[in-house]
Amino acid sequence: MLPCVVWDVLSKLFGLYLLLMLVYAVVSWVPSLRGRWTDYLAMVIEPVLVPIRRIIPPLGGLDLSFLVVFIVLQFVMRMIADTIASGRCSA
Repeated sequence: MLPCVVWDVLSKLFGLYLLLMLVYAVVSWVPSLRGRWTDYLAMVIEPVLVPIRRIIPPLGGLDLSFLVVFIVLQFVMRMIADTIASGRCSA
């Protein structure tokens, strides 16, 4: 088993990625916020969304790939939190 510190770092990285996804979504809705920095944000977010979009294409302008990735990451974070809370990780 992985040490609790590793699980904690993974949880924080997934949380940061979720935050970046939310920022990316807001920027897509509010074009006036776009800038050069959004290109870098897209380089981090889009590679994860593209494979999901191949399976589930956008429906009427609604990008379900974002929702799928968001839910999966939430599920993984919950599993990590449960692992840490139950003490199943090695100390």
